[in-house]
Amino acid sequence: MAVDLVIDIENTPGALARVAAAISDAGVNIAAATCIGPGDRAELHILVRHAEAARHSLAISHLAVSREREVVVIDVEDRPGVLADMTRKIARAGVDLDLVYVATRNRVVFGADDLAGLKAALDAG
Repeated sequence: MAVDLVIDIENTPGALARVAAAISDAGVNIAAATCIGPGDRAELHILVRHAEAARHSLAISHLAVSREREVVVIDVEDRPGVLADMTRKIARAGVDLDLVYVATRNRVVFGADDLAGLKAALDAG
């Protein structure tokens, strides 16, 4: 299961390095990351498979996970129109996305309150 961890960090030089080091110290691979925050604080989303180990190592480093949830990660072909096709299917199913970002190895991460509906929409041909 892929988990999106959200860490609220100070938007300062080295903040991301601290988070990345804490997670790697736990032996956990970061499969994707995105950071949003033009002000003094930033919201960092990290995609991991081993959330408990990452959470523990972050806590030891005095970094806290503010939210976490299961997300859907889809392997995609790297070509124009893939995201448009996928999001049209999701829209037709009436699922409201609240998170989208790109992961390593041509994958897209999707989050929605209706996770079952999201999975069903993406599994539908």
